[in-house]
Amino acid sequence: MHADLERVIALQRLDSAAHDAERRLADEPERVKALDARLEAAKERVTSAKARLADNQNARRAIEKEVALHQGRLSKYREQAMAVKTNQEYHAIQKEIGFAQTEIKTHEDNVLERMLEADDLTALVKRSEKELAEEQKTVDAERKAIASEHDELRASLERFAAERKGLVAALDPQVLAVFELVSKRRHGVAVAEARDGICTICHVRLRPQVFNTVRRNNAIIQCDSCQRILYFVPAPAIATPAVTHPAQ
Repeated sequence: MHADLERVIALQRLDSAAHDAERRLADEPERVKALDARLEAAKERVTSAKARLADNQNARRAIEKEVALHQGRLSKYREQAMAVKTNQEYHAIQKEIGFAQTEIKTHEDNVLERMLEADDLTALVKRSEKELAEEQKTVDAERKAIASEHDELRASLERFAAERKGLVAALDPQVLAVFELVSKRRHGVAVAEARDGICTICHVRLRPQVFNTVRRNNAIIQCDSCQRILYFVPAPAIATPAVTHPAQ
């Protein structure tokens, strides 16, 4: 293979790897933000569950106060019933007693409903707290992985820069100028494989004589359409099975 062609292929691989590393580094704030959002959502679920449980308990206490109030009235009406002197007074007191008993029964049923609901809400709080603890553990691990990856990516970029410097120094200046110009115009991709007579990036068919020249990999040839530097990857050689001769 032509030495400079081999170098620009290596240079393209370095630049692509560096671009991927830089993009990954640039994505870090969003990845961290997503982790923060996940953790905050888990915390909000715990807060919401606790708030619902607190509302349940407050409602239950309010209902229990109503029960106590009606029980007090019921006791008073029963005492009054012992002292009534007329049927009219007796019926009126009995009506009040019946109303108080109905209210007590209704409120006691509501208290029971709140107690059953409280059991479910208590379980929800515990479940939410467990999920929060698990999410915290997962998020901490992912933060640690991001920090580790950050260091690895930075080290990779330094290594890519050093390797690139060596390749650039060895390249023919004119070839380097072509590479840099095409890279700038083609979003960082200045080299393309030619396969089956087609540039694999712009997908335009090459002229037969151009493709035949590219197949030899002994010159810097550019795609007529996208101007990328072309190279060819020969098919791997197929091993010929050994011929065995029958014993004489």
